[in-house]
Amino acid sequence: MRVIFIFGVLANHATSMVTEPMASTGKPYVIMLATHLILHFTRMGFMFISGLVLFLQYYHKQNNVWPTFWLKRYKGSGIPYIFWNGFLTLFTVFVGAGSLSFAQFGTQWWTHLIKADGFYMYYIFVMFQLYLIFPLLVWLFKKLGSMRNHLILMGISLAFQIAFTFWAKYYFPYISHAGWPDIFLHYGNNILSYQFYFLVGGFYSIHYKEVVAFLGKVKWPLYSITALLALGTFALYRFNTDVLGLTRHYAELIHQPYLVIYASFMVATVFSLSLGYAKRHTRPRWQPFAKFVALSSKISFGIYLTQSIMLTLMTEVIAKIHLSDWTWLISAPLVYVIALGGTWLISYFLYKVPPFGILIGRPNLHFKKKALAAKPQSDSAELPASK
Repeated sequence: MRVIFIFGVLANHATSMVTEPMASTGKPYVIMLATHLILHFTRMGFMFISGLVLFLQYYHKQNNVWPTFWLKRYKGSGIPYIFWNGFLTLFTVFVGAGSLSFAQFGTQWWTHLIKADGFYMYYIFVMFQLYLIFPLLVWLFKKLGSMRNHLILMGISLAFQIAFTFWAKYYFPYISHAGWPDIFLHYGNNILSYQFYFLVGGFYSIHYKEVVAFLGKVKWPLYSITALLALGTFALYRFNTDVLGLTRHYAELIHQPYLVIYASFMVATVFSLSLGYAKRHTRPRWQPFAKFVALSSKISFGIYLTQSIMLTLMTEVIAKIHLSDWTWLISAPLVYVIALGGTWLISYFLYKVPPFGILIGRPNLHFKKKALAAKPQSDSAELPASK
């Protein structure tokens, strides 16, 4: 699931670059925008996996020491967050042939750190909030106890999520935001924007056997409904542009009521497909693919963190190439493969070469490896891997 979601994120970001040289009134441009909403489930998938894995690791564990949990999690995600915000601030200026004074660099770096407003770092910023309240979520699920009560919680959470997206799409753009704190002004950085997906991840983890059994019974209807909802994203785009007259930003907004339902079905579908993969990945003929998936899973946090390197480089290259809009449209898969391949190789280098593993949440100093070899490790499926 980690691999599907991170590769989907790169597909979204890389193909978005292809629209830059296109005429905004042409058919290729409209096709590219209309197809992008179909990819708007990966962010929710990340949030789901984060909840799933955290509950998997800590919900049934006795005597959790939460200060130790916070130290481990904030260190594992905080070091990469601080470093990459600084590095990418310099890198984007350098590639763009600009310059920064030391004071300007410090100001920009600090702004990125406290606002998470660059290089797709919003995810880690949201995770910081999740780590803070996670002990309360564990307490809440245990307090509610039964599956029936947990289902009621899921219903309330879903209602809140849909209500929030109605507010984000139909109310927020049309009111004054003067004096709003950043955490509410940029609500995509606020954990409340994704609370349903975290809680669903916890529900899947706590009631794993029941969820697996249920998905096994309904998987073909599930796949059919998900496919229809995916096709429905094209109609959603036309509705947003032709009926509502929304700008590109709001037409493509990830916080829309329809996308809550679509993303929920997509997460369930990816989960179900991954269960099928789990049954097959040990078979001999699956081994090459399984090894690739396992390795890509380990470096997925690195792919997320370093994607801006390749995206920035390719943006500069695309700006210098003159092609027709239709040629750019046809070239979109190639642009994606180059962006993903380059980012994958950068992350793999950091993963394999000490001491850079710490920059992607995978410490790889030799003495660290020897110490960890003495005890079994669980491979965290959460993006900020913490070994």
